[in-house]
Amino acid sequence: MKFLDLLRMSGGNLWKRKVRTILTVLGVVIGVASIVVMVSLGLGMSRSMMEQYESYGSLTQIEVYSWSSESGEEMHLDDALVKELEGLEHVESVWPSLQMSALAKYGGYEGYLQLRALPKEAFADMKIEIGEGRLPGEDEELTFFYGNQVLQNFYKAKGGSSMDMEPPDIDLMHDSIFIIFDTSAYYAAGTPDENGQTQKMPKKYLIPACGVEAANEEVWSQYGWYTQCDIDRLIPELKKIFKNKVIPGQPTTKTGKPYKEVFYNQLYVNVDDMANVMEVQNYLTDLGYQTYSQAEWVEAEQKQMGTVQLVLGGIGAVSLFVAAIGITNTMMMSIYERTKEIGVMKVLGCDLRNIRTLFLMEAGFIGLIGGVIGLILSFVISGVINKIARAAQGAEGFTGGISYIPVWLVLLSLVFAVLVGMVAGFFPARRAMRLSPLAAIRNE
Repeated sequence: MKFLDLLRMSGGNLWKRKVRTILTVLGVVIGVASIVVMVSLGLGMSRSMMEQYESYGSLTQIEVYSWSSESGEEMHLDDALVKELEGLEHVESVWPSLQMSALAKYGGYEGYLQLRALPKEAFADMKIEIGEGRLPGEDEELTFFYGNQVLQNFYKAKGGSSMDMEPPDIDLMHDSIFIIFDTSAYYAAGTPDENGQTQKMPKKYLIPACGVEAANEEVWSQYGWYTQCDIDRLIPELKKIFKNKVIPGQPTTKTGKPYKEVFYNQLYVNVDDMANVMEVQNYLTDLGYQTYSQAEWVEAEQKQMGTVQLVLGGIGAVSLFVAAIGITNTMMMSIYERTKEIGVMKVLGCDLRNIRTLFLMEAGFIGLIGGVIGLILSFVISGVINKIARAAQGAEGFTGGISYIPVWLVLLSLVFAVLVGMVAGFFPARRAMRLSPLAAIRNE
């Protein structure tokens, strides 16, 4: 018997028993929808968690800090260390970072600036939303890129406070803002030094702005409080400004003099894959440096979410198991009702494998139809859940979905539904194949 004939016969047999077939398919629909929705909830929560972690920083990035050991040895971050780390396996790039504070002045306002200098290559990967201008690194001179929260640190120089609720009316991009790098000298101006001489006011520098971060009140920005600049432009300027003096935040020799080299406050080590982060981090720790990455606790969270997904999937699988019992019952009843038909087919010389295939195809059809309808129902339920979640949490900036159905879950659930149907119909098919032809023909 040809495959198309078996296909046509199996479909026709199911159609003859519409009510029973519909009820059995309904069981598969509920089972598939249950398991898909349950798994999608686990996947959605896991994806939302990972997106939230990524908003705090890269999951494949290691932060390295300089510090002093218990023995008094100072672990500095310099260019030699940067080159060493760039040569490590799994390390894609290393970004040195120099951070310091400065004072901004505009009219009667003063503002505390938290400067952070990085290589220009780093800014392209930071995904900063630009409101106006451009990112640092394209200018031949030192320029500043202001975060969207920098104005919150401005206050009136006389009688004002940085805790004022309303930020001043200052255009960071176009207004002429003067910068004082030597803040210690600024606050000590007018007072006598060790020799009894009155200390002078330090020089102010007019640093142009290259850009400003886009304002977004709904989404928190990890760069909002920083004033970013190109490290290759800042270091030469600091050397000119401070000359033989110690640059704020830089270590000194035992005699209190500055080093010739400017050391970095922090290194960002970018690893090729999250699975290799801990290996590189352990290497840095063994060298004696302090390190931090999100990989360790993200892995723990992923294991916990994996357990949640298994539990949710198990709950949905119970419904599909019940549906499999229903398919088995339907196929057994079909065999009892078609015993004489099976006997006639055997007497006419029908291959036993064709009889088995016929019943397996009927069971597979039930699984396929139930799987398709179940998937459609799953997408509807998932859409409703996400819509309700967005409506409930929209005021808090919730934009993602707590239910997520990827393509692989669609294909896997459809194949699984067909397999469940065929497995449930396997024993009834074997029973049909083993029926005695003569006994089957005599059966009423």
